[in-house]
Amino acid sequence: MRPQRVTSIPQPIVTATAAAPEKTSNYRWVVMGLIFCIWAIACADRANFGIALPYMKKEFHITNTEAGLIVSLFSFAYAIVQIPVGLLYRRLGEKASRYFLAICMVLTSVFTGLMATTSSVLLLQLYRVGLGLSEGPLGIGCTNVINRWFPPQEKGLATGIWIAASKLGPLMVPSIGLIVIAIWGWREIFYVFAVPGLLFSVLWMLLVTNSPDQSRYCTPAERRYIQGEGDPAAGQRLHPTAERMQLRKMPLLDFINRTKPVTRLNTVRQVCLSWNIIGVALGYGCMIGISNIFMSWIPTYLITVKGFAAVKMGFLASAPFIGAVSGNMIGGLISDRLLDGRRKPMMLLGAVGTTLMMCLLVEAPDSAVYLGCTLLVSGLMLGIGFAGYSAYAMGLATKATYPTAFGIVNFLGQIGGAVAPLAVGMLLDHYGWSSVFLYMVGTALLCVVLVLSVVEPVAEPDR
Repeated sequence: MRPQRVTSIPQPIVTATAAAPEKTSNYRWVVMGLIFCIWAIACADRANFGIALPYMKKEFHITNTEAGLIVSLFSFAYAIVQIPVGLLYRRLGEKASRYFLAICMVLTSVFTGLMATTSSVLLLQLYRVGLGLSEGPLGIGCTNVINRWFPPQEKGLATGIWIAASKLGPLMVPSIGLIVIAIWGWREIFYVFAVPGLLFSVLWMLLVTNSPDQSRYCTPAERRYIQGEGDPAAGQRLHPTAERMQLRKMPLLDFINRTKPVTRLNTVRQVCLSWNIIGVALGYGCMIGISNIFMSWIPTYLITVKGFAAVKMGFLASAPFIGAVSGNMIGGLISDRLLDGRRKPMMLLGAVGTTLMMCLLVEAPDSAVYLGCTLLVSGLMLGIGFAGYSAYAMGLATKATYPTAFGIVNFLGQIGGAVAPLAVGMLLDHYGWSSVFLYMVGTALLCVVLVLSVVEPVAEPDR
């Protein structure tokens, strides 16, 4: 009997290429860079009116109340489109991100340029309404793209960067505006600010797709990371994560913060009836109102009340937005990295800090140093909680209902922002600037109460 031959089973050969990490990318941050630039330009387009306002008042003989109304018309128009646009984004889904946002950016630039051609107060009002209607969809569009392009653990930072852009635009306006006025005049401010939006709308169409899955620049590894499934640096699948971050235990903070599990808002009805959404939206309106006063009325205050020359006014008018840019990013980082996605603590800190700073401005001395420091810290406090108002709804609504939720937040927020400049005009015609700063103290205190009334949601995974 012949012995049987034992044939060895060939083992798979492990090559170096098999262990090589999968090619990855960080293209989401390129998208974030475009969002940042587009939103900064859009917010500059609305803020340049404040620099031109003293010259417009003189040329068209505008009262303070009329000036406040013109400023507020933008915010009213901006607010009106929020809920319809939120529902439209929900209906169109990913299809809306690319084309709709680009079209709105073009229209924003067109109405900005038209401001330079005005020959009457009526046209000023109509162009401000057109600007508000055109720019209104951009905020929802930007946050919708962030919600789809970023994993849960980066949404707070990304939203903070986006909010920082809203302060960078107004930060650049005084310096650029004063240079343009010195060379040409106040009308040319609007021509200068109209051009960048047209250029970036073209870049958006060329570089951004409706979702990461459609982008040739976004690798499969990055797509999985965005979905919460892997590490972009290693290109590997690590562990599945829910649509929310796991919260470390912080008993005292969570007691004060009212942190509790909630069910995600799956329908438009649930979103519209949620006090958490409405309460945050009303608080957001309080803070936007203060921000709009800084944007539209502080240049006039510095020139007419404090008697500062144009150059010094430009520097001081920029101070709140220097602080706000820093505050937005710091607030987003702390919320994501140190607080594991808790949004309420930074919102509360911002509202309390803003209240204290407004008290210091009630009877401010005619000191450029005092005003510069106080306005800088005011902007920091105002900005440190801003990212939370936008990111809060991301942890409460599903991806399908988030545009509607943010539409409500932005609608009520912009209504609050619209009321504030008009209220300032009326207060100035009957009282004085002390009443304006007391109005802002009361608004910030109301925000504290509203934010305290909502919960910090620990939501179920998105469905």
